[in-house]
Amino acid sequence: MLSEAKHLNFSNRVIQKRSEILRFAQNDIGRWIVILVRLVKEKRMPIRAKYVHTNLIARDWKRLVRFYREVFGCEPKGPERDLSAAWLDKVNSVPNARLRGVHLRLPGYGDDGPTLEIFSYDQLIERGLPRPNECGFGHIAFAVDNVDEALQAVIAAGGGAVGEIAAAEVKGVGQLRVVYARDPEGNIVELQKWS
Repeated sequence: MLSEAKHLNFSNRVIQKRSEILRFAQNDIGRWIVILVRLVKEKRMPIRAKYVHTNLIARDWKRLVRFYREVFGCEPKGPERDLSAAWLDKVNSVPNARLRGVHLRLPGYGDDGPTLEIFSYDQLIERGLPRPNECGFGHIAFAVDNVDEALQAVIAAGGGAVGEIAAAEVKGVGQLRVVYARDPEGNIVELQKWS
């Protein structure tokens, strides 16, 4: 009887150990499943972000600011900037960089909306006139009440047209009236109206 009791005690300990191992394995497997699910979600989900501004480098930042204020109603946000520091050289890889300009609040947004940052560097590198099919940032776009009047306002303020006004039905979206224009420095600005 003593041997049977020892055997039962031994069996109970084995069963207990097996269940502890099984619980550990289940918990461990559960943890790994949670980790794998998080990794899969992280690969599909972008980083947490908020759109802040688009930068436009100008030959004459004050002239370009006047244009965007007069034509589109953009308003300055924050102070004018006059920047020159080691941190700036580190960020943009331009030795002894100095830039000046301002952020403009874009129309249709509140105080916390994205801005158009218009700056000029003391030392500029010229490039050719941007083309609509050129790689990189192509244009900025404004929704307007009247595309024809907006294009005339752009031209009157020193800008120009890239192409002609066009109208099209965009399936699943609506009717579009649109034109590409240029600001006074040649940057492309899309003027659009959806109905």
